[in-house]
Parts: sequence; structure tokens; C-alpha cells
Amino acid sequence: MKHLKQLRELKKHSSNKRLAAEEWNKPWQTLIATALSARTKDDTTIPVSNELFSKYNIVEKLAKAKIKDVEKIIRRVNYYKTKSRNIINCAKILSKRYNGKPPLDFNKLTELPGVGRKTANVFLSERGKDAIGVDTHIAYISQKLGWTKSSKPEIIEEDLKKLFPRKHWSSLNPIVVKFGQTHTNRKKKDELLNKIKNQ
Repeated sequence: MKHLKQLRELKKHSSNKRLAAEEWNKPWQTLIATALSARTKDDTTIPVSNELFSKYNIVEKLAKAKIKDVEKIIRRVNYYKTKSRNIINCAKILSKRYNGKPPLDFNKLTELPGVGRKTANVFLSERGKDAIGVDTHIAYISQKLGWTKSSKPEIIEEDLKKLFPRKHWSSLNPIVVKFGQTHTNRKKKDELLNKIKNQ
């Protein structure tokens, strides 16, 4: 299967840099860090999340946080004002409705403030569920390798689900994103992707 070989090649050409969704102790931290990482580099999101979680070490504390205090901590991430509101409201719902634990259900996750399709899928895949989080890296690289013709995240997700066996779904986002983050020069990245495509 050519696409599986291509996925292995992407992994081979990537650094093992930590992603924003990885290595948190508690599921709610994984969810909040993933939500914060939207449109923000992981190099910024991880230290900001660390600072946030050291001040609010349980979800109930974050639920009671003042917006201005959260804004001060996360101001380095893009859309920090909207995200501050969302993560406090998300923490409130997690505390009240889910005993502090995010639900492992896509539809329930996307009902939470600040949790869109990509965040929900990345969270689920981090929690060992079969899900594919489609971000800009996945969209770009999937198109370049001919895995999809679409630029719409939902269609890309469906195309990848048809192409890859279910057991590979949760590893797609981390492998492809790490490749994208390793090769930041567009020209060199495209050369390498063409090479991988034509092997």
C-alpha cells in the first residue's frame, strides 16, 4: 500500500518534537492545550499551557478563574481573548457535567466552548481512540501526496479514513504535523514531498 509507505517516509524525515496535545497528565489538560494550539505554534502553546496548568492545577480552579488572569497568562497565543473565555466556560461544563473528565465522544466534545472538529479529533486520538485531526499540515501534505483533492477538513478526514486502515488513524496527525513542523521551508518541503510521492 503506497500511502502507508509514504506515511513511514514522513515519519523517517521528522524530528520527534513534542506536540501541544502530547504528554499532559490529565485528559482535561490535553483538551485545553489542544484548543489553545489552534492557529498558534506548539513552541508557544506548550510553555503557555504549562504556566496555565501550574496556576490552575485542577479543572475546578480554571472554571472559577477570572478572564483577565487567564488572558494575562495566555496572551502569547493567537485569539487569546476569545480562547480565555472559551477555556473557562469549557472548564465550567467539564466540572458540572462531566466530573472534570472530557467525554470520549465526538459530538459531546464539539458542544464544548472552543472545541471544534480538529480539536475534538486530536484529543480523541491522544486518548487512544480512532480519530483523525485535520489541521493545515494534514490538509497541505495530504493534497501534495495525492491522498485527497479537497481543501475542506471534513472531506479530507473522510478521504483519509477511506484510504488508511483504522489502526493508523490516530497516528496520522502526529506523524504528518511533526513532518510539517520539521520542514518549514516550503520549497524544500515540496521537493521532499515530491520525492516521497514518486518513490
